[in-house]
Amino acid sequence: MLWPNDEFTRFEVARLIGARSLQIALGAPVLTKTEKTSPIEIAKEEFKNQIIPITIKRTLPDETKTAVEAKSAIKNWVNAHAGEI
Repeated sequence: MLWPNDEFTRFEVARLIGARSLQIALGAPVLTKTEKTSPIEIAKEEFKNQIIPITIKRTLPDETKTAVEAKSAIKNWVNAHAGEI
């Protein structure tokens, strides 16, 4: 079974938001206008606005490697899981 290149797993979403919040906590520039001060909340806001500058690369069970189309995958996640983030 191949995983779609335009969908994230819940684990990838958690890793993506966690990695971005760490970057923000270490001084990376914030890419969205927000009043929030918590790095995790800022990363979630960036995720909702589809502007997280990170690429997800997967190694599938058959050892093939693929990259996820982040912008469409985030859009699909936000549409499917509205209110969860």
